Amino acid sequence: MDRLIYTAMTGARHAMEQQATTANNLANINTTGFRAQLDSFRAVQVQGEGLPTRAFVVDATVGSDFRPGVIQQTGRELDVALQSQGWLVVQAADGSEAFTRNGSLQVNESGLLQTREGLAVMGDGGEISLPPDGQIAIAKDGTISIRSNTGSISSVGRIKLVNPPEDQLVRGEDGLFRLKDGGTAEVDINAVLVSGALESSNVNPVNEMVNMIAQARLYDMHIKLLQNAEQNAGKADQTLSLG
Repeated sequence: MDRLIYTAMTGARHAMEQQATTANNLANINTTGFRAQLDSFRAVQVQGEGLPTRAFVVDATVGSDFRPGVIQQTGRELDVALQSQGWLVVQAADGSEAFTRNGSLQVNESGLLQTREGLAVMGDGGEISLPPDGQIAIAKDGTISIRSNTGSISSVGRIKLVNPPEDQLVRGEDGLFRLKDGGTAEVDINAVLVSGALESSNVNPVNEMVNMIAQARLYDMHIKLLQNAEQNAGKADQTLSLG
């Protein structure tokens, strides 16, 4: 009986948490470069004297779905998308190196290349500063060139592109990815940018809706198990009273 109660109780709780993860994925269907979050259940035995038969259900985050999204042409000169694998490097709010697939960039009033959220896009030598005038062109290796009004072309920097192992990446609360050890990643010369395009979210709305329905049914099943445990306990009390 105690095993049933512990398993059903914690299972219902984490089924609700999985629904929150699914809802977050659905909310980011239109977020550029978003990577869907994956969860799973696992059992953990309760530690303590006299508790060998009790086990908790734990919602273990498996990680993220790193499959690339669809590249959509925008024609905007500061929009970039990564072909296949790879990441743009940005400076997070805490100053650490972080990675994103959201290539919707902008230039602030000081001429610094940033993301739409105001995070500095990092180049091979640090922040990238662009002159106020001229036409911007971004090559497939991340090199940024400026064509001046006189027709001359000059290179002003190169966006840092990296491709660390997926099992070494962890998603932060800000939605950015970082290395588990907090270090920096090496430049990947094989990463390729597509200029004038953005990558869509890789969330499959149909799959997520199916997951939402399945998780709701799973929650109902755990609640019914708790109700059955309560009924069994009541019948057991009646039997003992008769005895």
